[in-house]
Amino acid sequence: MSVKLSRRRRAAVAGISLLALALAACSGGGGSDDTQGKPLPTITGNPALTLDVFAPQSADWNLATNDFTKVVKDKFNLTIKWQNTTFDGGPAKEKRQISLASGDYPDLYLLIPWVDQFTQTDLLKLSNQGVVVPLNQLIDQYAPNVKKALDSTPEWKAMATAPDGKIYGIPQWVDCFHCTYQDKLWMNSAWLKKLGLQQPKTTEDMRKVLEAFKTQDPNGNGKADEIPLSADVRDVLIPYFMNAFIYDPQGTSGNNNSTLVLNDGKVDVQANKDGWRAGLKYLNSLYKDGLIDKGAFTQNPDALQQQGNHAGTVVLGSATVLHPGIFVTTGSPDGRDKQYDAVPPLTGPDGANFTGYNFPSAPGATFVLTSKATQEEQIQAIKLLDYIFTDEGQINGQFGTEGKTWVKPGAGDVALDKSLKPVFKQIPQKVGSKPPNSGWGALAQYNNTAHFRNSEAIGTDIYSQAGYERRLFDATKLYAGHEDKAKIYPYWKVWIDPAQANEVATLQTNIDNYVQQNALQFVTGSKNIDTDWDAYIKGLDGLGLKRYLEIQQTAYDKMPNK
Repeated sequence: MSVKLSRRRRAAVAGISLLALALAACSGGGGSDDTQGKPLPTITGNPALTLDVFAPQSADWNLATNDFTKVVKDKFNLTIKWQNTTFDGGPAKEKRQISLASGDYPDLYLLIPWVDQFTQTDLLKLSNQGVVVPLNQLIDQYAPNVKKALDSTPEWKAMATAPDGKIYGIPQWVDCFHCTYQDKLWMNSAWLKKLGLQQPKTTEDMRKVLEAFKTQDPNGNGKADEIPLSADVRDVLIPYFMNAFIYDPQGTSGNNNSTLVLNDGKVDVQANKDGWRAGLKYLNSLYKDGLIDKGAFTQNPDALQQQGNHAGTVVLGSATVLHPGIFVTTGSPDGRDKQYDAVPPLTGPDGANFTGYNFPSAPGATFVLTSKATQEEQIQAIKLLDYIFTDEGQINGQFGTEGKTWVKPGAGDVALDKSLKPVFKQIPQKVGSKPPNSGWGALAQYNNTAHFRNSEAIGTDIYSQAGYERRLFDATKLYAGHEDKAKIYPYWKVWIDPAQANEVATLQTNIDNYVQQNALQFVTGSKNIDTDWDAYIKGLDGLGLKRYLEIQQTAYDKMPNK
């Protein structure tokens, strides 16, 4: 028998009106955690429960009939009632916000960071309103694997723990090596070989290679149709090149647009420095000479892939993307995807030779329990999460059923990190086949440590589809260590005061947009780097840069264990 309270009864008990909660918070109510520090009731076994869960669902999935959903029901006696949203980030966020504002929110939000998740500010606000449930006691009593993972990974624990010491939600820990160093450039090695050129090592080498790609017909079709260098609005071009002039922490996959750094322990930006100006000037010289595709700053990823997949003749010489599958179809019949190799960070005229460091996990939370969940439901939910934190739970949760979507490695299989013993091996799905609907995918990607990820058996031929992850792993070794460690601003564990959250969000959006727009104008020549630079700096100051840095500095100074 289910111990689930009726929706109406639970609404009355929880007091779910956000307006009422907000008023209570203002008058000193809400936000208290009566169970904090007190043992929760011991519940043995798994009573039959139904859990309302809000989660994104791709067009290829059916979470209600998914294999892992059935595993959860059998293992935990837990029926999940799904409230589904899309994988499209904008509509997904809107639907989540509507569910909160209406008061008809679920027991559990189970989200994917690259679709939509709760921010740290969201968590603090909702905790003050009594909407989200602190997880500390639940973890201590019912989630030994979660507790062990948090305690053994200080960065993760700092990211998950609010300034008051409470954990209001669990963020995914995804220690993706190749995602950490996003500012890569992939270049056509077949073209280099044909022209008798080496990979460029300096910014001037790069200029000469791009000029040769443009003028010496490396694809051999007798036409001047080569595109020396391209990019798109998500996989941006500037950071890879800027790091040859000044350390630029920006990512190229849309997850970090800020140039925030630490300069001698003080929060600062790079976009108003002389090195930034020099980098823009260099890029402008490439653009003026037709070495950068005119669509590189305006086209979407689909348009970039059309360039890489150009029918017949290969026309794309290089692109600044996280991995080549973004601009060319892997497993292409003509093998063109095998032609591209990563170019290490360039050295600039003054000796700069950096690459951006991008923290691979997103701050905030994807597992968030609400006040709608009964104590029994909270315990069952945290037990489920704890299972996902085991290797067995994570493999079954992410990839699905053994023998259907993954197998145990066999003789001769090699782990991604060759020093590790391989633990699992995915079964490749046939191109064009219907997705197996076996695992939850990224919904179950929580304890995704480097050790776990690198224990997957991966093919040893880096140019095969089975060896693609190894290709990225090996290529990233060319970039790792080139970050300026002293300048990395740990934004992922800096909690902004909720009272300043809206102000900071507005300032950051305006400043980042201004920097990006002006960088584009300087590179394409619609603004002159020599005559318009001072006006650009003045405009940046006028957007409240000083105030923005003050707020960030205050929050950083409060951060423990810097």
